[in-house]
Amino acid sequence: MWRVAGLVVGKRQSRPWIVSDELWSLIEPLLPEPGPKLVAGRPRVPGRQALCGILFVLHTGIQWEYLPQELGFGSGMTCWRRPAAWNEAGVWEQLHLVLLRKLRSAKKLDWSRAVIDSSHVRAARRGPKAVPARSTARGRAASTTSSLMARASRSRCR
Repeated sequence: MWRVAGLVVGKRQSRPWIVSDELWSLIEPLLPEPGPKLVAGRPRVPGRQALCGILFVLHTGIQWEYLPQELGFGSGMTCWRRPAAWNEAGVWEQLHLVLLRKLRSAKKLDWSRAVIDSSHVRAARRGPKAVPARSTARGRAASTTSSLMARASRSRCR
């Protein structure tokens, strides 16, 4: 167990979906201000509760619709919508940068275990072509339906 800028890292929690005060202090300023409610009804679930619900679903692997209401995280649909809204607002990229800065300043980044995968990092440019592409600009291409045999004559049946 070690501390990074007030965050306890490496400690196993009995409830890992509960967001600590230290972590929430980093996340909260990044969240967009909620807009006005478009539909009257239940009050909006606070961001911290929604994040805990999201982490609960990700940790347990249950379906969003089965998120227990008794936990106080809001409905599964609320917790399902929130990550998309936060993604649109750029929250995840900003949080990633904030956490990297904290780890870098504490000299806790271990680059020997870093992995770059093409599904996460776009290639800068294409590799060499295996075979040059055939030009179709000049001349007619050979028919793929013709054969070397003489053309059959049409005969009319009477």
